[in-house]
Amino acid sequence: MKLEENKSLKDYLTMRLGGKARYFAEIQTKDDVVEAFQFAAAHQLKTFVIGGGSNTLADDEGFDGLVMHMCLKGRTILEDNADDIVIRYGAGEILDEVISESVDMHLTGIEAMSLIPGTIGAAPVQNVGAYGQDISQSFVELEAYDMYSKKFVTLSKEDCQFAYRASIFRGKDWGRYIIVSVTLRLQKGNPQPPFYKQVQARLDEKGITSYTPALIRETVIEIRKWKLPDPHYIPNSGSFFKNAIITKQKLAHLQEKYPTLKGFAMGNDTFKISTGWLIDQAGLKGASMYGMRVHDRNALVLTNVGAKSYHALAKAREDIIAEVNKQFGIKIVQEVLEMH
Repeated sequence: MKLEENKSLKDYLTMRLGGKARYFAEIQTKDDVVEAFQFAAAHQLKTFVIGGGSNTLADDEGFDGLVMHMCLKGRTILEDNADDIVIRYGAGEILDEVISESVDMHLTGIEAMSLIPGTIGAAPVQNVGAYGQDISQSFVELEAYDMYSKKFVTLSKEDCQFAYRASIFRGKDWGRYIIVSVTLRLQKGNPQPPFYKQVQARLDEKGITSYTPALIRETVIEIRKWKLPDPHYIPNSGSFFKNAIITKQKLAHLQEKYPTLKGFAMGNDTFKISTGWLIDQAGLKGASMYGMRVHDRNALVLTNVGAKSYHALAKAREDIIAEVNKQFGIKIVQEVLEMH
């Protein structure tokens, strides 16, 4: 295991902000995971795992512990059935490369998540998804190092308790597991409509009625490239806020004033609405503050156009949350993870 001290974190996080990690380790093998954990335990250090750094923030003080950079690669076909195929991926595999390969194999199940940055090992943490698909729909199991029992364990879909942008890894078991592999079951053949509204609209515009995984991937990439800034060129962390979950009564109240507002049923008389819409209606789409900017094509995204510190981002975040709450009585919630 390669271990470094006082490593700059902003070079590994797509928002390009944050201080230094006291210790930093590249994780290439399962043995590296064990060695890293033993080092952290021996020195009484906090730990944090990053993959592509696209959904993580570090503050200006950095992280006074051990940051593990997950680089564990590999693909293994476990089953090849008449209708589907089961593949295990190393947690450090780049998610979009996994999706591209699955499309080349004419497999369906994850193509609508094309161009989501980051690694596949990070995908179960917040049940990553887009355009009508999320990782839980294709998920079979994952392998992780359990820092409580000090051994590798296998967790099923049920164990992970997936919900909207949530799992045990963001909830009751935060910081307990180091994910080393993810196993998916992908379907052979073509995806079936109806597709997510924006995807279907783009297909209809082109008069397309015969669908393939490659076609859906191509369509999603077109939409994402138009709506979302590439973090390689404009620092950002993707969707910064979660879509809001509100009560049926709250939705009805909002629809009295905004009759075109859509709500998506989430169960228990709750509905998901677009936080991007809320930010836009609050007059903040395209707004600049403290060196941060609300993206002018997708108000869920905050871009770093000149901020030099996490403190600046934090001030912009709080201003946005406060303004939306002031105008709508809804307190929006950050989606991006933070090192603690």
